[in-house]
Amino acid sequence: MFPWKRFLETLGAASMVAVAILAVPGAFAQLPQPLVSETTLKKVSDHVYVLMGFPNIGIVVGTRAILVIDTGLGARNGATVVRVAQSLSKVPILYLTTTHFHPEHASGLQAFPPNTVLIRPTVQQEELEKLGAEMTDRFRNMSAQNKDLLQDVELRPPDILFDKELNLDLGGVTARLFWLGAAHTKGDELIFVEQDSVLLPGDIVQDKLIPNLSNNDASAKSWIADLDQLEPLHPRLIVPDHGALGDASLIARERAFLVDLQDSTLELWRQGKSADDAAQAIAAEFKTKYPDWTGNAVANDVRRIYAEP
Repeated sequence: MFPWKRFLETLGAASMVAVAILAVPGAFAQLPQPLVSETTLKKVSDHVYVLMGFPNIGIVVGTRAILVIDTGLGARNGATVVRVAQSLSKVPILYLTTTHFHPEHASGLQAFPPNTVLIRPTVQQEELEKLGAEMTDRFRNMSAQNKDLLQDVELRPPDILFDKELNLDLGGVTARLFWLGAAHTKGDELIFVEQDSVLLPGDIVQDKLIPNLSNNDASAKSWIADLDQLEPLHPRLIVPDHGALGDASLIARERAFLVDLQDSTLELWRQGKSADDAAQAIAAEFKTKYPDWTGNAVANDVRRIYAEP
């Protein structure tokens, strides 16, 4: 039997180290990223499968089409994802969407067949065009393995762009693709498979992984508002981009952490503390207050909250 618990603990730690590195410009390290493996495939509902890895990759299977959610890091991982998807069904239509523009989610595109129908929110595509090359270079510099995986990355324009929401009929199951607003990035996309009550929220909802406001377009205020819109869905299962799967309680837990972080930050702002002093104080406080949360993004998050209008 595959050692899921140990695998997920190791994977979660590795994933959050990568997130912490991204939170501190220039603080790169030699970080091996796990390769997508066919052995980690799990069927989690009638229509949804998950390749557990960096990131977790969702595959929704209908009677007329398959939807793949994220590509893995580079073409080698993308090829594994395609191979697994094609092994699950021989339906003629393959859709691909990406939860956000970071390389482990979008840079394996070139391994997908030319007839793959690529779908993205308009705002995510704009973010990719603006910041994608820079972010890919940052990931290349993390490790020799990343450099190898990300050589000769080729992207292409989406076949379908949507503003707020798109309902995708896969045959016997519908995937709702939607964008609520900036959170981890400006263009975070979420996918809800209503028939199975499965939510794939990207990095917006995770299990005790410190939320990361990854760039200047990220927003704690908007992230909290996004979570308020997710709560009424009451999903039976949540498949986050990184770490362990969970249930609807993850939404409230994520929100409570972000509200606490925002309130603590704004209190020090009202006291006249500098962003750097507040970042140092709250990072130390939250390390004690949330000892079982993984990651090192709190200081960066505090600075981002200070910079929000």
